[in-house]
Amino acid sequence: MINNTLKISLLAATLLGIGASAIAQTPGVDTKGTVGYVIDQRGYVAKSGYGLCWRTGYWTPAMAVPECDPDLAKKEAAKPAPAAPATPVATPKPAAEKITLAADTLFDFDKATLRPAGHQALDDLVNKSKDIKLEVIIAVGHADRIGNDAYNQKLSEKRSASVKAYLVSKGIEANRIYAEGKGEKQSVTGDKCGKSEKRSKQLIDCLQPDRRVEIEVIGTKK
Repeated sequence: MINNTLKISLLAATLLGIGASAIAQTPGVDTKGTVGYVIDQRGYVAKSGYGLCWRTGYWTPAMAVPECDPDLAKKEAAKPAPAAPATPVATPKPAAEKITLAADTLFDFDKATLRPAGHQALDDLVNKSKDIKLEVIIAVGHADRIGNDAYNQKLSEKRSASVKAYLVSKGIEANRIYAEGKGEKQSVTGDKCGKSEKRSKQLIDCLQPDRRVEIEVIGTKK
């Protein structure tokens, strides 16, 4: 019954010559001219004998007017205007610098204790890291194939741990240093030193590139 009354009232309003420009200025009408309330022939919101307004089927909370829906109208008016999207701030991407230090520079052969020359090499690294906002330092120890796999794995781990301990002693946070050992798994000499397993000076010298510590420093410029 109410729907029929709404349709009749809307039709009457149209027949009485309320044009689009008049409707756009009428309370309860959005910018597209959609009617949210039943409008009488004078262009006002029609009310019942009890002072109640009739909503049309097109009504939305955004069309609420104080005389009909005071609470809703207050909420709509209180809504803040949508904030302009923030301009994204360009942040520098972390850059990585990889340094490979010969293990013989850092340690004596078959040892994991840092030599004085190793201290100097790592001091240079610490000084360079002061020029960046440090993210992480990755230290990976490697060994040659002389000896068994398990022994070489342990040796490479001890060497990378010695590098980490020294860097921490120089003021770099321990949680920013990742140390691991790869043993003899990632040889760089390949087959060029032959297949002999006999420990000779010639073989030791040939396999020197495999005895190394790769240190990767990752950070952004200050």
